[in-house]
Amino acid sequence: MTGLVIVGAGGFARETAQAVADAGEFKLLGHLDDNPALHGTDVDGVPVLGGCDLVHELTGARVVICVGNPRDYAARARLVRRLALPADRYATVIHPTASVSATSEIGPGTVLLAHCALTAAVRVGAHVAVMPQVVLTHDDVVEDFATLTSGVRLGGGARLERGAYVGSGALVREGTTVGAWSLVGMGSAVLGDVPPGEVWVGSPARRLRAAEPPALEQLATETVGGPLT
Repeated sequence: MTGLVIVGAGGFARETAQAVADAGEFKLLGHLDDNPALHGTDVDGVPVLGGCDLVHELTGARVVICVGNPRDYAARARLVRRLALPADRYATVIHPTASVSATSEIGPGTVLLAHCALTAAVRVGAHVAVMPQVVLTHDDVVEDFATLTSGVRLGGGARLERGAYVGSGALVREGTTVGAWSLVGMGSAVLGDVPPGEVWVGSPARRLRAAEPPALEQLATETVGGPLT
């Protein structure tokens, strides 16, 4: 069985560790985290082996990066850039209760947690976080580094651009686009396109403010120099 290390030791990383255990496809070797206080400890019975750069020594292990939160959802993108691993080092983790149609595609480094559904011709990019009970319907496109938290629903033909973050229970209308590195608040109903780099909340969702600086910095970097993977 192929070994796997999870980069990160927070909530999303712990949830991914449970999905790995339930799926039984990989042997979970441990977490990697840059917080030295965690090194040598256990998180839910899984050891924290050391810092993130230890992936370069664990050459036989596959990797999945599980970091980020609403205040800094660009963290995964920064770590992928910093570690500079080839795409074939990244695992795709799919909980056994997730329903993924044969016509759907999932990129490397992506995690699908329990009871997700991808119905027909859904395209999910690399390093995407899909939390429990998310529903992606026909022809949805979810680009690299996006985050869909628990209970999100996308109507048919919706698009989440690179790095977009959608809060718990949010609804996105069919054919609607959420722009790169934007954030949709929990419980919101998105009825029209969300521009890049903004925070939208409410039902119907409306602009609240600009996104947090880490997301705006990532957006600016990619606008100038092209996407970084």
